[in-house]
Amino acid sequence: MLNKRTTEVYALGQHISMSAHKARRVIDQIRGRSYEETLMILELMPYRACYPIFKLVYSAAANASFNMGSNEANLVISKAEVNEGTIVKRSKPRARGRSFAIQKPTCHITIVMKDISLDEYIDTDFITWSQKPKWKKKDTTMSYYDMYSNGGTWDKK
Repeated sequence: MLNKRTTEVYALGQHISMSAHKARRVIDQIRGRSYEETLMILELMPYRACYPIFKLVYSAAANASFNMGSNEANLVISKAEVNEGTIVKRSKPRARGRSFAIQKPTCHITIVMKDISLDEYIDTDFITWSQKPKWKKKDTTMSYYDMYSNGGTWDKK
């Protein structure tokens, strides 16, 4: 029997003060690339969104080496997504006592890295019966309670 092994780790950055459109422009360039190639691309791109994404990629690689013990040369960015966050609203004072609303968008960035050297499935045929978990079948019979069939409280004298 084959069981699925977790070969993916992720890093999540929330409430990054940047519009999601500007962050997606950088994320689209690094999706599907190796870890080392991604770091080189992010260092050389001239966009402001590169620095927080660089930190997230570095953090995801640190999570992979700590949690799975994987080598950084075997890591590939399997999924990278940018979602819109909350909009921070500020007011800017203007002439004649008026104020204009300023909206500062935020975004949530998720970087998922996959170790390509690890097998995705584990063979559990070599595990003895004492090590396998004891699964209990749940009772799925449905009981039906009809409050009108037993007379109810109104039929008492």
